[in-house]
Amino acid sequence: MDSTLASAQARARLQQAFKRSLPVAPGTEQHLAGAIRETLRHRGSMVRAELAYRVAHSFAQPEERAESLAIAIEYFHTASLLFDDLPSMDNATERRGAPCIHQRYGEGAAILAALALINRAYALVWQAVAGLPTEVQQTALSYLERNLGLAGLLNGQSQDLHYAALPGSLRIPHQIALGKTVSLIRIPLVLPAILGGASRREIRHLEFLALFWGLGYQTVDDLKDVLFPGGETGKTGARDAQLNRPNQALYYGIPGAFERARRLMCLGGKVISGLTRRRESLAFLLESHRRFESEMAGLSEACPAPSL
Repeated sequence: MDSTLASAQARARLQQAFKRSLPVAPGTEQHLAGAIRETLRHRGSMVRAELAYRVAHSFAQPEERAESLAIAIEYFHTASLLFDDLPSMDNATERRGAPCIHQRYGEGAAILAALALINRAYALVWQAVAGLPTEVQQTALSYLERNLGLAGLLNGQSQDLHYAALPGSLRIPHQIALGKTVSLIRIPLVLPAILGGASRREIRHLEFLALFWGLGYQTVDDLKDVLFPGGETGKTGARDAQLNRPNQALYYGIPGAFERARRLMCLGGKVISGLTRRRESLAFLLESHRRFESEMAGLSEACPAPSL
């Protein structure tokens, strides 16, 4: 099958699964029900879900396992955004071109909706690992906990929130991105590979790719926050400067941040070349890489800074 067609079909399937995999039971309190339904209507790019789904297929995983894992990962990510937007976090007003969930349904409903997503995500993960050898299950679940928990996302988010109070040696934006952003790229790239029996070498290369992509993605996101303070990208802008949060465009300067992102993309491309030499089914990663490079090029062209 043509790779572009495969990508489009995967995306369409996952978009439907994202909406239907968390049914709202009759009798659910109206604020919570509204918050969940509204969240599921604004699904975003679902890039993590597509990555997980296609990596799973690359390692010959069955359809139901690939889909369950993909939607679980996307629910974890979406829940993190609901938390991130809260007044106690980034105090954002817009996400994915729409008012933030807490703006419409209240903070309590937004928190409960995020917890509903996380609860359902864990149920889907259990479905995905069912029937696999115990050792594989333990390795996969430990990897998930490590990246979502205190060694990964949670600590990264806390460092982000308290950036100004961190010791100088820790007040480095890309270090904080390792927990906050890279963790949520590692999971869709590595977790399906673990379930599919990937070699240690493949796991190591996928983790390197997650590192380069995660840091590159965060750099571009930081650039958008600085370059488009009016929220032209579909979410509240200029939050990092206002809240004294880590931002690589502010830390390295706009030209320096662009150069950093380009270097990271170059390194990511080299990792993909190594991966596909040994497993051709991972060639789709190059499509994702090119889309990211295209987004970065478009951002550079739209950049108002005359020096670029």
